Parts: sequence; structure tokens; C-alpha cells
Amino acid sequence: MYAKTILIVDDEPRTSQGIKKTLEDWSCGKYQIITADNGEEAIQVMRRQKIHILMTDIRMPEITGLALLKTIKEQNMSPVVILISAYSEFEYAQEALRLGVVNYLLKPISRGKLIEAVEDALRIEEKRERAEIIEKVVDDKLVHANTRTVTANGPIREALHYIDHHLQNELTLKEVADHVHLNPSYFSVLFKEQLNLTFSEYVTRSKIQRAKDLLITTDLPLDDIAEEAGYKTAKYFIKIFKEFEGLTPTAYRKKHK
Repeated sequence: MYAKTILIVDDEPRTSQGIKKTLEDWSCGKYQIITADNGEEAIQVMRRQKIHILMTDIRMPEITGLALLKTIKEQNMSPVVILISAYSEFEYAQEALRLGVVNYLLKPISRGKLIEAVEDALRIEEKRERAEIIEKVVDDKLVHANTRTVTANGPIREALHYIDHHLQNELTLKEVADHVHLNPSYFSVLFKEQLNLTFSEYVTRSKIQRAKDLLITTDLPLDDIAEEAGYKTAKYFIKIFKEFEGLTPTAYRKKHK
């Protein structure tokens, strides 16, 4: 199974086949490299399968490269785009940037510049993918609490900043209250009033969210993730995680990764 798919769109078969051969030699079978002769064919391909990187010529008959980009944007297709052109007109570059193009290569393209552009695009695609996954598993109560910080007073905002930067520690209400120079009892009431979560629940949910992010985006072992999330033992971490998510951390990682 291929890690990613790269689609090359150019009405000059010699150009597209040359790029394809270069990328196939470079990728050693890791990526699927496919071609389309025109914009219409490219759209059909993208409707059938996920395209991670799109490389398209800017000037093609019927559907130009820019028209192709507008169409896929309207249809919520979101490959990382590299534009290829024999022309360097500034207005093309401007429009391309507005349409989300990440690189603009002028023909003839050297092997080095081609591979560099594709490697950059793959890094961007990887970041996008991780962000999308994390967005799907984010804790709604934390999101809601954090949106309320806009109207929260100074000490509470400072407390949240402190919590978020000390999640690896065993945080106590007294410690954070002392940090923001408030009486612990008053701080506890104020925290719940402004965020609609108790201090304890906010800290635990933040630790679990940190753990979820690490489970999905890294291959760290559970002991390391437990430590990063502020738990002394993996056993206790697994217990708390299952209470919140209904799955063990290992099962959660398998489900979402």
C-alpha cells in the first residue's frame, strides 16, 4: 500500500512522463505517482481517490491549471498544490497564491528543484493531516472552556497559561492559586464560575488531551506518554484515560492512527 498519492497534470505527455519517472526513481515505490492529460481527467481522478499532492501545468486547453484549482476548491478537495509553468507572469503567481498553491516551478524543471518542491509539499500535507486528526479528537468541553477565556479575568487567564505549561507536573489547586496570588477557596469558585469546569476537571481533561495528541501523532510508548501527560505510572494513566474515553490508550491509538 502506498503512503501517499501524487497526481501530475500536464497536456504534454513528454513532460508528465518525465516528472513521473523522476519521482518514481526518487520515491523507490513509497508513493503512488499517477498522471492525467488534462484538467477534466484530473477532476475525475480526484473524485475516485484521495490525492495528497497535485502538480499541475498552468496552461492547458479547456480547463487551465488555475481553473482546475478553483474547481477542486469548490468541491472541497484539498491536495497540496505545486504549479508548473513555462511562463513567469506575475499575475499567474498572484492568483496561484490566492488559490493555496505552495510552490511555483518554471519549466524546464531541474531534478533537484522538483524533488525539493515535492518534499516540502509532503511535509505540509503531513502537518495538515495531523491537524485534521487532532481537530476530530479534541475535547469539546476544553474548547468551550478556552473560548470563555476571552472574557475571563487576568488571574484566570494567567492560571490557564500556567496549567498548560506545567501539565507534566502533579498540579494542585493551591499551587496554581498561589501562583496567581489568590486564596485557594476563592480561586476555586472563580475558576468554575468563569470556565464552567472545576479546576480538577480542567487539569484532567487537559492531560488527557495532551495524551490523545501524542498517541495519534507519535509512536512514543505508553510510559513516556503517561509521563508527558503528568502521570507517575502508566497503570494510573490507563485507568484515567479509559474512564474519559471509554478505550485504553492502546485501543485509542489503533482506532485513530
